[in-house]
Amino acid sequence: MKAAKEKADVTPAVVVSSEVARRIRQHARSNMKTEVCGVLIGGMKDGAVHIDECIAGKDAAQAGTHVTFTQDTWEHIYKVKDAEFPDERIVGWYHSHPGFGIFLSDHDTFIHRNFFSAPEQVAWVYDPHSDEEGFFGWADERIERLGLISVADSRGGEECSEHHGAMESTAQDDDEALSYLPRQLQVTKKSSLRWVVMLLSHLLAIALGLLIAWYIFPRVLVVPVDPQTGKPLIDLPAGIVPNNPAPAAGAPPAKTAPDASHQPDQGSKGNNAQSK
Repeated sequence: MKAAKEKADVTPAVVVSSEVARRIRQHARSNMKTEVCGVLIGGMKDGAVHIDECIAGKDAAQAGTHVTFTQDTWEHIYKVKDAEFPDERIVGWYHSHPGFGIFLSDHDTFIHRNFFSAPEQVAWVYDPHSDEEGFFGWADERIERLGLISVADSRGGEECSEHHGAMESTAQDDDEALSYLPRQLQVTKKSSLRWVVMLLSHLLAIALGLLIAWYIFPRVLVVPVDPQTGKPLIDLPAGIVPNNPAPAAGAPPAKTAPDASHQPDQGSKGNNAQSK
């Protein structure tokens, strides 16, 4: 019990504003291939680290697996802090791990030990690919992952009314709502929509092609005809003329090839002539 109490004393709880959490996640999702970073602004209240604001790390040196606070980054951070949050403190930093999980690398540990060494300063790591996140803080001389994390809604306590509840759906609202979904779900929704549009366009093209072919190309109608007269044996629809119309009245019948079975045998005819 005593060891647990000492550990709780040196491992503070963290209370982060929901608006700050939203902005940090949005910053991380703005670049899904390289890390981004920034600092956390707030203070100690009731034995917990309260994170009330954040400042994005402008002009940070970005790479695929690490990020570095440059001199220009620190100048920008302190300029914004002095202008907008003069009474607040830097209580930690955040950075993203796009696609490779929640931990502090050797490079991250170096940054935390050299720039955020105060006992109350924490590190927030967020993976925009999986939406996983975690806080790391000081426990004596060690840096370990924290377990007491709370999210505070600054708008909590507002009265719910019909006016607040009535919302009109717009295309902009839909896009904003989609931007906060996990990356995999965004890709699935966009891919499904693209496949539906492609399928409908192909079906429309096929239908138009069949309709044009129906009016442009001739249509063959096979009907039985009388071999003697050439007349169709069935009634044809109006406007349909057979390719082999019947011969006109008074025209001589078509010649047919003589039947070989009715021709006299040349050999027998010669024999008859000799017998005569």
